Amino acid sequence: MAANTVICSTSMAVSVEMQHAGDSGVQAEIRAIIEHVLADRLGDWRVSFVGSQANDRWEMKIAGPNSFERSYTLEGSAGEPRPDVIQVILSKILPGRKA
Repeated sequence: MAANTVICSTSMAVSVEMQHAGDSGVQAEIRAIIEHVLADRLGDWRVSFVGSQANDRWEMKIAGPNSFERSYTLEGSAGEPRPDVIQVILSKILPGRKA
């Protein structure tokens, strides 16, 4: 199981790093969702998840073009470290697209 994944295309690169963050099946689902959410966004994106060994929290950090940086703590007790919830959170915290 690889801890790091880099997904590249001609207009973007997405790097996903996951440590102590679920089993390999969940990690694969999360990587697929991140690729989908960032698929039509230009620039290089880095997304990392670090799961705590002391509790059920995951720290999610996102870095992108134009100095975009956000972090969010996913609460296990609230069911947040799930692929569908992560997709909704990403959609809310990513910058809007220009029409």
